[in-house]
Amino acid sequence: MSGEVSVIDVAKKAGVSLGTVSNVLNRPERVAPATRARVLAAIDELGFIRNEAARQLRAGRSRSIGLVVLDIRNPFFTDLAAGVESSVAQAGLSLVLCNSGDDATREDHYLSLLQEQRASGILITPAARASSPIEEIRRRGMPLVLVDRSSHRRQCSVSVDDLVGGELAVDHLVSLGHRRITFIGGPLSTKQVADRLRGARTAAERAGIRVTVMETDGPVFSAGRSMGERIAAMPARRRPTAVFCVNDLIALGVLQEMTRHHIAVPDDVAIVGYDDIDFAGAAAVPLTSVRQPREDLGRTAADLLIEEVVSAESHRHRQVVFEPDLVIRASTVLP
Repeated sequence: MSGEVSVIDVAKKAGVSLGTVSNVLNRPERVAPATRARVLAAIDELGFIRNEAARQLRAGRSRSIGLVVLDIRNPFFTDLAAGVESSVAQAGLSLVLCNSGDDATREDHYLSLLQEQRASGILITPAARASSPIEEIRRRGMPLVLVDRSSHRRQCSVSVDDLVGGELAVDHLVSLGHRRITFIGGPLSTKQVADRLRGARTAAERAGIRVTVMETDGPVFSAGRSMGERIAAMPARRRPTAVFCVNDLIALGVLQEMTRHHIAVPDDVAIVGYDDIDFAGAAAVPLTSVRQPREDLGRTAADLLIEEVVSAESHRHRQVVFEPDLVIRASTVLP
């Protein structure tokens, strides 16, 4: 058959009404098995492909979920996105992945785009900014869940207790006898960074010591290398004997510089990271790290969003907080 096949063609071929074809496509349980089989055979024979875009315009909402992350190059967000995708696919939805680069302007662009495309809902790790359009989006009725961020009770969120994570890291270093401990990470205005530092300081105060701070512009590998070079240039008597890094990318950058300057890890400088990405255990000196359940974060956030999309009337906002745990490897304790 030449030209685009329509539902009218399918109805004629199967000898049924347009309503019956619509039910087969959208509510198949309403159609008798024999009739449903006849319609599906006509669809197959004619090569009919439903116009999903038109259906979504009529429904006023697409079958897609938007995920806005800070930096897709960071393996933490890659794993988180994998968790989101598994739940979204299971629900028969599609995922639109947006990378804000921790830039408020790019974030605004993607949020506007997702609203224009009538996404069913949005998952977002928001960029650091003075104000956010998130409240306005929720006022417009679009379901939205914060990921890797805590929130108030007016919306769902999924996060990790970073205060506990900071305490776990420094408690471990103190137990090994370290007294000169430095925290590396930034910017300190970011809530996760601030919480991990607060947890670190709490543990240090219990031990009667202070944690010094080396702030970075962002949680990236190059920042770790830069700080590692500064540490390597310090006289041994002033150099920290241990560092707690805000994430594994910074920790791996520090580790590379220690190796390059022939500073032994963990004998001269012990290193603790955060996230426990796959590269942490595969490093030349396997990295001790505070583990976050990255895929579980993504799956849980997606499940909460899908529940709100599907059952808006009965949905109750929840704030899910996961507990981190410490994975001890050779960067702090020799085998």
